[in-house]
Amino acid sequence: MFVDMAKILVKSGDGGNGAVSFRREKFVPHGGPDGGDGGRGGNIIIKADSSMRTLLDFKYKKRYIAENGMNGHGKRMTGRDGEDLIIKLPLGTVVKSSESGIVIVDLMEEGQTKVVVRGGRGGKGNAKFATPTRKAPRFAQEGEKGNDIWLTLELKSIADVGLIGFPNVGKSTILSVLTSAQPKIANYHFTTLKPNLGVVKMSGGRSFIMADIPGLIEGAHEGVGLGHDFLRHIERTRMLVHVIDISGMEGRNPISDYEKINNEMKAYSNNLSDKKQIVVANKMDMPNADENFMALRKYLLKEGIKCFQVSAIQRKGFEPLLEAIWELLDAIPVIEPYVEADEEEYIVKEDKSHYEIEIEGDIFIVKGPFIEELMGRVNLEDYDSLQYFQMSMRQRGIIDELRERGIKDGDTVRVDDFEFDYIQ
Repeated sequence: MFVDMAKILVKSGDGGNGAVSFRREKFVPHGGPDGGDGGRGGNIIIKADSSMRTLLDFKYKKRYIAENGMNGHGKRMTGRDGEDLIIKLPLGTVVKSSESGIVIVDLMEEGQTKVVVRGGRGGKGNAKFATPTRKAPRFAQEGEKGNDIWLTLELKSIADVGLIGFPNVGKSTILSVLTSAQPKIANYHFTTLKPNLGVVKMSGGRSFIMADIPGLIEGAHEGVGLGHDFLRHIERTRMLVHVIDISGMEGRNPISDYEKINNEMKAYSNNLSDKKQIVVANKMDMPNADENFMALRKYLLKEGIKCFQVSAIQRKGFEPLLEAIWELLDAIPVIEPYVEADEEEYIVKEDKSHYEIEIEGDIFIVKGPFIEELMGRVNLEDYDSLQYFQMSMRQRGIIDELRERGIKDGDTVRVDDFEFDYIQ
């Protein structure tokens, strides 16, 4: 089965929590804080692997989660970092944010890597919160949560030349003649169910990559047949070789075939219809081929399109065709990869500095990401930790805002599940 599109959820690892610990050594009656930091959560990394051909693996497994960082320990021991999760994808895969459509990475080279989502930062241990006036902090910092994102994977064949045309016109046979590729060949429609690639080697050390794109039919741009699934593979080619069954044996008109395929590409994308083309009239060994070829060549002259006659089954007529392809390729620039985005462009991180105040009677409720993060690293039953909590509230401006909102002595302040009386 060939799968060239998939959607997966990836999540980086959470950072480990900082530790609350104190030295406990013989002859050291008042050991100081020695809680270590938590480890970093594992990253999600995308890597190009030329041994992969499809996205089939991602049809069944949809969730990929990196390892969490370990918590810190006493003796200032930092927790182990979470192991990075490396997701291998075929060359030619374009990875996008499913939500925004932003291109995250375009895998054009073997071994190319991209950190898609970074792991959460490890929390600080209580040793990091010790100060000359706060010598025994009984609180530490929680690790930062990892981020998750849905990714859309699109596999687009990387080739210099794409062979296009209706089913059963001989594209696979031509690929097998010109390269060492061994595509499945038979005398029925849709023999090719996936793009096949091969390297065409010419004299003088010249070479280029050719792809056999599965046959298109009318309505392909609307999802009819196999066409819609594979039109995207033509996007990455530098030029197209349009193969026509010049024999007309199946009752089709060569000129009509040429127009229909080009109309399908234009309906799908102007980018496809603008690509340079060379037309190949295949099956010249068949009856009526010469007459049909003369009519097709006359029509294409008006379009400014070159047309070559070949017989793939007899392996004839390919030398002039290859030279014309090379000449055209030489004038066409190499396809540039999509511009990749930085993580802050496609991952919306929560503003941890935000808070809000609600009033219910004489109760002032303070909530929001800032408060949640603050409560995660304090122990309100400890005097030093409580002092740190009050200082953080004051520095953030929450105390001043409470006063502006009309709080009075004796009013209740609720933070998470903790309540205390406000005293001026």
